Amino acid sequence: MLPSVIGHADWSADPKKRWICTATLEADAYRVESPAPVDDVRTLLRRVMHRAHGRSAVLGFDFPIGIPERYAARAGIQSFRTALLEFGAGRWRSFYDPARTPTEIALERPFYPGSSRKGSQKTHLLNALGLDSVDDLLRQCDRPHEARGAACSLFWTLGPNQVGRAAIVGWRDMLAPALRAGDVDVALWPFDGELRSLIGQHACVIAETYPAECSVQLGLAAGLRWSKRKQGDRRTKATRLLSWSSDRLITWTDALASAIYDGFGSSGDGEDRFDALIGVLGMVDVVAARRAEGAPKNAICRDVEGWILGQNDPSV
Repeated sequence: MLPSVIGHADWSADPKKRWICTATLEADAYRVESPAPVDDVRTLLRRVMHRAHGRSAVLGFDFPIGIPERYAARAGIQSFRTALLEFGAGRWRSFYDPARTPTEIALERPFYPGSSRKGSQKTHLLNALGLDSVDDLLRQCDRPHEARGAACSLFWTLGPNQVGRAAIVGWRDMLAPALRAGDVDVALWPFDGELRSLIGQHACVIAETYPAECSVQLGLAAGLRWSKRKQGDRRTKATRLLSWSSDRLITWTDALASAIYDGFGSSGDGEDRFDALIGVLGMVDVVAARRAEGAPKNAICRDVEGWILGQNDPSV
């Protein structure tokens, strides 16, 4: 069973840098539309479900969904899904408030630093959280492999590549409220089961994505070095993207095809729109069973750390 809508949101703490690209099932192919601003994150799921017309949808988000195993063990968390509904209240009331100084870091307040004050170091996180190495701040799916470098640490909130603040917005303002409200039947992959089963049983399936990983899957990372931040480099990938889609269940709107050939323009949001597209193409490949969903079949992945959709399980 194929979902009616597949969407991928390139995420950021900055609302202007949140873009979503959607693919809608028409007959036996997905029609991919130009990326659009995410707008109000609180209504995003309902808007996507409206487009699905009563059928299922799969949504991917470019922020971590899960927590590192070592941190979870120290904090006494056995289920990320359960903890997600508790963060922000009770014992966890300061969870989403990044610590401003090393002395404020705690298992219940793990995001750091709250400002760009001089001297902030990841060793402050390690010491305060009782962890041994920087690797303990990463989940298994965050670790580097032969085709890409390591993803950023979930709890680090400083610098252009940090994901901490983006995760806070995603969890606090979108994901947890959607799971609590229950007005949309939401499943969380891989915590709730395998992707194909979830699509058949739930109205909306949410998964974690990573455009850098999708670029590897689409064959964009091979060969000469290039930067997605440069319009000219993005433009060089047009032929590859369009030829890649020729034997898949994908068609393009004319506006999107033009944007791809143009490298998504010279404005600052070109990179974000490009990532939104790359993410949804990788998702279509997984949903259409051209690529395995990838999640290891172990309790750490299923209950605590989660996984990046489509990333190969290194244990297989």
